[in-house]
Amino acid sequence: MLEIRPCQSEADEALSLEIYNTVVPAEAVSLEESRAWKAAQCEYLDLVGMFDGEPAGSGVIGIRGGSPLTLITVLPEKRRHGIGSALYQEVSDWARPRRVESLSTRVAEDDDESFGFACRRGFVEHGRERRLVLDLAAIDPRPPSPPDGIRIVRWSDRPELAHGIYEVALEAHPDVPGSEEWSAEGHEDWLARQAPERMFVALSGEEVVGFAQLSINAASPEVAVHRMTGVKRAFRRQGIAAALKRAQIAWAADEGFERLETTNEVRNQAILQLNRRLGYREVPGRIMLKGPLATVTQT
Repeated sequence: MLEIRPCQSEADEALSLEIYNTVVPAEAVSLEESRAWKAAQCEYLDLVGMFDGEPAGSGVIGIRGGSPLTLITVLPEKRRHGIGSALYQEVSDWARPRRVESLSTRVAEDDDESFGFACRRGFVEHGRERRLVLDLAAIDPRPPSPPDGIRIVRWSDRPELAHGIYEVALEAHPDVPGSEEWSAEGHEDWLARQAPERMFVALSGEEVVGFAQLSINAASPEVAVHRMTGVKRAFRRQGIAAALKRAQIAWAADEGFERLETTNEVRNQAILQLNRRLGYREVPGRIMLKGPLATVTQT
């Protein structure tokens, strides 16, 4: 018997996340991080799929602008019982009255089964991200060596730099390939999601001209993850991004992390080439897809 139910308790929420983390271990997140993502959405729905009384799948959708991110996962041993289709239908039925016209999702590059599931339902690829990994035990970190006139500092040492970092983010984010649906958020909302102790900042005099973020995932505490690296347009192609990256590498090694990970959109050749020069190796990445809602169920 197949049952799809909304998460109505902490146990349901934890079960949905456990299924997701099991199916996509490279994207695993903690319950705290999942809740932070949900808090950033205007609306969201979290679902658990059961089959013959046993956990089988999960589905989550968050509306924040553009095509809502929708993640549907089914345990491999529970597939081909209609669970994924039922989750897709439930998500679509929830999204339709909220005037959602299309959905965004992602699948691992090496997960042909999930890719086929999405394509059969009308989803098409609109982006691809390379995943890169740096084994910190295998390298001897070099000092940042910023270009002349540029200093690299920690935001936690200079809290007054917050607004300058935010201004760089507003300029840099729209220039990243694959960020066509990125929408700016207010300074206070942006600030609430940052971790100053893991933010490196490039200064020209006292002007913020670049920054680089790291995050730590409680589900994989041995890994530090690169987020946005942004540089003002007028200061690009001078080696600032490389200096910021080297500062992050040195910090992560000193802090005892085993590796650094990042994802780069395939069209972002500049940052891909930089990461390769720094010693990052490629592993299977992810495919970004966009597609329609399921057709209206007949009653």
